[in-house]
Amino acid sequence: MADPARERRPVTALRGVGDALAARLAALGVEQVQDLLFVLPTRYEDRTRVQPVGSLVSGARAVVEGEVQLAEVVFRRRRQLLCKIADGSGFLTLRFFYFSAQQQAGLARGTRIRCFGEVRRGPLGLEMVHPEYRRIFDDAAALEPTLTPVYPVTEGVSQGRLRMLVRLALAELDTAGVRDWLPSEITAQLALPSLREALRYVHQPPLDAALDELEDGKHPAQRRLAFEELLTHQMAMRRLRESARVDAAAALVDHEALAERFIAALPYPLTGAQRRALADVTRDLARETPMMRLVQGDVGCGKTVVAAAAAALAIGSGRQAALMAPTELLAEQHQRNLQAWFRPLGITVVLVSGSQPARTRRSALEVVATGEARLVVGTHALFQEGLTFKDLALVIVDEQHRFGVQQRLRLAEKGQHDGRHPHQLIMTATPIPRTLAMTAYADLDVSVIDELPPGRTPVKTVVLAETKRDEVVARIDAACRSGRQAYWVCPLIEESEELRYQAAEETAAALTDALPHLKVGLVHGRMPPKQKDATMLAFKAGQIQLLVATTVIEVGVDVPNATLMVIENAERMGLAQLHQLRGRVGRGSYESSCVLLYRAPLGAIARARLEAIRESNDGFLIAQRDLELRGPGELLGTRQTGLARMRVADLVRDHDLLPSG
Repeated sequence: MADPARERRPVTALRGVGDALAARLAALGVEQVQDLLFVLPTRYEDRTRVQPVGSLVSGARAVVEGEVQLAEVVFRRRRQLLCKIADGSGFLTLRFFYFSAQQQAGLARGTRIRCFGEVRRGPLGLEMVHPEYRRIFDDAAALEPTLTPVYPVTEGVSQGRLRMLVRLALAELDTAGVRDWLPSEITAQLALPSLREALRYVHQPPLDAALDELEDGKHPAQRRLAFEELLTHQMAMRRLRESARVDAAAALVDHEALAERFIAALPYPLTGAQRRALADVTRDLARETPMMRLVQGDVGCGKTVVAAAAAALAIGSGRQAALMAPTELLAEQHQRNLQAWFRPLGITVVLVSGSQPARTRRSALEVVATGEARLVVGTHALFQEGLTFKDLALVIVDEQHRFGVQQRLRLAEKGQHDGRHPHQLIMTATPIPRTLAMTAYADLDVSVIDELPPGRTPVKTVVLAETKRDEVVARIDAACRSGRQAYWVCPLIEESEELRYQAAEETAAALTDALPHLKVGLVHGRMPPKQKDATMLAFKAGQIQLLVATTVIEVGVDVPNATLMVIENAERMGLAQLHQLRGRVGRGSYESSCVLLYRAPLGAIARARLEAIRESNDGFLIAQRDLELRGPGELLGTRQTGLARMRVADLVRDHDLLPSG
């Protein structure tokens, strides 16, 4: 049994971790020392053999060792540090876009270094961009004794630093450890290792480990961690549901017939699936226990209309409704759409967001507190201190996977009044098979909208090798010349945030050069929110013809005029994420296309994944195909989008571990 006091030590207790690094680690969910043990590798690499520089080929990942011949700062479109190393068999350039004076000094001529990275062909020959490296002071310096883990990282925390911290946490397992809550009889029955054995193995697998089993997430050590997480999640969700059943809520009766008037005023009839979902919601709202319902539907199926009709019912009963969106951009879009629907009915929709001017925000808070604002839209700012509702009866949460359960509950607390709780309506555009949805959202009832409104044109999807890049650029040129707009999504490079931004910036610059007559915009996660929102709004307004972006646009504004989406390195992405990105186009009546660029050679799983996304526009069929594939991409979408906030488990891959009954 671990010492409870040492078990809860903050991460700052580790040597070399100050407040600044602790703040960065918090982005990975690391606050205590033991949290480091549950930041699991996304993949593994064999770095046990140094390759001669002269034998390197473009596209390979390799360990090389050589002596620094030259290190200089150059300015070629942007400031960068170039370092040339040699080992007697050839030369290799190391290129750094982000570097410090100390780093530059450490790469002085004559220094011997060992580095690892992906080899690519650059203007000076073969090169590595931002390789991992360390200085070598001993000719006999040992290579890695185990497979090298590659972790998810965050800005300001390098792979090397994270590996060192994990090693420190592992070294304390026997003395400070983590508590193993599962009885040994259960793990023995399931043929699973103890918690300590599992943690040591996943972070330091031996060289003879079954790499395919590890990358598939199916090693007994990984399954041990997944089982505990799934069991904990299921118990927590059931407890939430049981507690909700004893709570009281106001039964909502639409005395003003506002929901009926809202639906009658729509310029199109509801689909059968929308009517069924709305019937479920209406029935729940009439009860004196809080509704906790998930409306799950594909991109563009019309979930927001169902939510708006529910809000109209709540407002018609004399109460308030609130809609929470994950980003300010999406909140503003909801506010505009709802305002257009509700203004003819005499209802004003109020926006509350963190970036509002102080005067605007104060005014919004006042009308919310007095009840004058009957429909409120906002971001996380809705559940912050200082915001008080007069009588909040319905909470709507959009894109549930972007919020944690606790955030949703904090907003619901705003509506607790006289012992009554608000009703909750949750929306998600992440389709997963129904059985898995019942597990992921075990505290919720589920309604599915599996029908698209008429008039939506299916997006045509094509898969091309990156060697066809010039043809794709020409296709963008033709689309934009005809008055349409396009997206270009840059590579997902999971182990390097810096390279992701660099890739987006380089791609934007290259496309600007290739298409000088087009206005090219750029959006990535490092940009300040206001700048990012301004760029997205300029794109929506048609002031930008081509938007280069990272996957930050996965959930974004509707731009009906955007008819072409290009996704680079599509083979690296999960099916759910590809489907979400593709959903950014085809939102109008124009014929739309999605081009998936891949880098050869393709593995069998990657090939099957790209074929699945090319063959179908149905998110539920794609989710089912994900379930059947169960390959290494099973970062597939449920985990990649943060569904159920799982750290280890994958609801699709590990479905056989789910408790039954």
